[in-house]
Amino acid sequence: MIQTIALASLISVLFPATCVLCGAPGVGGRDLCAGCDAELPRNRASCFRCALPLEGSVPPGMLCGRCQKKAPPFERCITVFRYESAVPSLVVGAKFRGRLNFARLLGQCLAETIREHALALPDVLVPVPLHSGRLRERGYNQALEIARALGRELDLPVDAKCCIRIAATQPQVGLDPRARRRNLRGAFALTRQPPWRRVAIVDDVVTTGSTVAELSRDFLKAGVEQVDVWAVARTS
Repeated sequence: MIQTIALASLISVLFPATCVLCGAPGVGGRDLCAGCDAELPRNRASCFRCALPLEGSVPPGMLCGRCQKKAPPFERCITVFRYESAVPSLVVGAKFRGRLNFARLLGQCLAETIREHALALPDVLVPVPLHSGRLRERGYNQALEIARALGRELDLPVDAKCCIRIAATQPQVGLDPRARRRNLRGAFALTRQPPWRRVAIVDDVVTTGSTVAELSRDFLKAGVEQVDVWAVARTS
């Protein structure tokens, strides 16, 4: 333990935290300065169930129209940011440009939000899996990198092998909600019987929620009692 702390201290001296947005010194060991952090759009006024951004003052427990009509299979979605301002550049950098330091930062921000909500922690974090073909092309899964940083911050295990993506679905961008659901039907499979009661699915961005909903159904069918979704950002 002493050696680990000493190594962390040495790394912080040799490689000090630096804001990825403006280059100023980072704060709290994160690659984000206080000014840029304050300007990022937090998703505080949102649907209690699916985290859809809402306008105006939102009372506790407020549900959007879609969740009032039909609740999603997951218990609750927690997101840090609205997908606007500088957030897309951070997500795209982490997702497509190999900026794993961006993924680490986003995981740290997500951990901070989870602490603010004072939620009961799940048994495990499960990143949304990539299809093997897309994983080979990209070389890494950004959801897994975010989950690893999140797990370190919250002292939670990460399991990236309990589920796989068996269908090479077309990109969800440009599809309407119904097409997104059809596109993802049967896209995932569990590799074993999950031994957990509570699972938190980790992703970068939630758009319509179709991806995390499909994966949530698989876990619930397998006997998991509660599935939550923790993501970096939510689109409007």
